[in-house]
Amino acid sequence: MTRIAVWNTAFLGDAVLTLPLLQSLRLRYPKAVLDFYVRGGGLAALFVRNSIISSVYTYDKQGKEKGFAGLIRLGRELSKRKYDVWISAHGSLRSSLLAMASRAPVRIGYRQSALAGLCHTHVVDRQFGRLDEIERLLQLLRPLGPGPESHWPEIVLGRQEIREAESFFAELGGPVLGLHPGSVWATKRWPASYFAEIGRRALRTGADVLLFAGPGEEDIALSVYEHISAKSGRNEKSRLHNLSGRLSLPLFAAYISRLSCYVTNDSGPMHLAWSQHVPVTALFGPTVRSLGFSPRGLTSSVCETPIACRPCGLHGPISCPLKHHHCMTRISPDHVWEEVREKLLL
Repeated sequence: MTRIAVWNTAFLGDAVLTLPLLQSLRLRYPKAVLDFYVRGGGLAALFVRNSIISSVYTYDKQGKEKGFAGLIRLGRELSKRKYDVWISAHGSLRSSLLAMASRAPVRIGYRQSALAGLCHTHVVDRQFGRLDEIERLLQLLRPLGPGPESHWPEIVLGRQEIREAESFFAELGGPVLGLHPGSVWATKRWPASYFAEIGRRALRTGADVLLFAGPGEEDIALSVYEHISAKSGRNEKSRLHNLSGRLSLPLFAAYISRLSCYVTNDSGPMHLAWSQHVPVTALFGPTVRSLGFSPRGLTSSVCETPIACRPCGLHGPISCPLKHHHCMTRISPDHVWEEVREKLLL
């Protein structure tokens, strides 16, 4: 039996975008053992119910796999699993060393990865600026020869999460707008007051508004909540719900799947939304669509403003290099609301 490992220990969105690669491998090798390696912090829970994946493993570089000793220990564990094929979608030095430690006869990675020629038996170009991320990831299949490909991530939700989301949404009246004002990268965040303006306008139309936040972003969501509450009446406040810090990642995905529209920064949850065919309005500042991470689908749109300094990095830096952050502050709530209003009326 063929044993295949796919390694992508980057962020939530990167893991979601790796699903088409896994789906394509399952189409090619229906009887193979197909294992998926993701970063720690609860990410594995989103993928364990996906039947195409045999096992989901986490890599906790800040925990039990921390430091050189942890790297050696994990490398020994990987070699015992006797993989035939190792596919590394992450380009760090650790990732390359663990690919080599797996001792898989076929080890595929990007040419741009650290120590690529030493640690991988086959390398492919990542092709930034030419392909979107899903298609870049699918390039990693080229050394295995031609075969069927999948290009849309398929999120598999658990029955319990589906029931809980259904129960919550059954209590809501009309269209439901989701707001996600956070992001790991500070320069990717649209101002909280702008998110609040979208929330207030949605409440005035009779929509319910749900606020979401990832770990460590709860204060950002609370700030938006307080901005909205300060200028809303009692009836409107009853339709405003701050869910930050209250949902597991699988339940978070289930809630997102039922939204009428999701307004979000360029973030992992953005990919959870469009992949489940939820209308998305995404806010891009330090990043641009040509980097290959924009939302897909006919009901997805990106709001941005043309500024010469964009993009300023693959992820966006911690602070604006030019100290003005115009790439986000010049995206007006009026423009975003026009996009959102149309989606709420669908």
